[in-house]
Amino acid sequence: MADQPNKTETSASAWGASQVYVMAALCFAVGILIGYLLHSPATSQAALASVPSPQMQAPSNMPPGMPEQMPSLEQLKQMADKTAAPLLQQLQSDPKNAELLMQIAYVYKAAHQFKEATSYFDRSLQIDPENVVARTEMASCLYYTGDVDKAIAQLQQSLKYDPKHAGTLFNLGMIRWKGKSDAPGAIAAWEKLLNLYPNYERKAVVQQLIAEAKQHGRTVVANAPRVKADSQ
Repeated sequence: MADQPNKTETSASAWGASQVYVMAALCFAVGILIGYLLHSPATSQAALASVPSPQMQAPSNMPPGMPEQMPSLEQLKQMADKTAAPLLQQLQSDPKNAELLMQIAYVYKAAHQFKEATSYFDRSLQIDPENVVARTEMASCLYYTGDVDKAIAQLQQSLKYDPKHAGTLFNLGMIRWKGKSDAPGAIAAWEKLLNLYPNYERKAVVQQLIAEAKQHGRTVVANAPRVKADSQ
């Protein structure tokens, strides 16, 4: 097996130019890209981004002509609804199109509308249950809605279909650690990832995450209260 995992992406060729443009604007506005949610060259403290506040300030290096404030969640939803509208129209005549459902899900995910994204990923999976990319993406959305247990369950289901799926292993580690404070479980997922893919593109990041999780575990043990033995 190759050292580097294959990445499955939704084809942009099925999108019209206007949808691609607006989608790019959505991704820029919220600072995320379509793909594996947690795959970013960030440290563990920033790897799980939070939902932006309604009036997030734009960065100082914003290109000329961009608004001074980032869009609110409601504005992002309006943008997502507008972008998804032609896709939803296509869906009416082709309701069993799993790829189209994923495209709609990605639009809402990019706009931080995670409940809507989850519903469309779920519909896609009802048609194509073995699509581990869709299942991993839905797990990310579930995490952001606060349903950590369901997120982990979806990732575990994904591994039943593809035990070597890199995105699933990476996200399982992140959600176990950040959502459950389960350092051993996170380390196990990340170590399996690196064992499967020695040349993994985020290897340095994963190694740092493992080191931090191990340090966290040692700190917890060191700070645990001592139980005195019964002298009687």
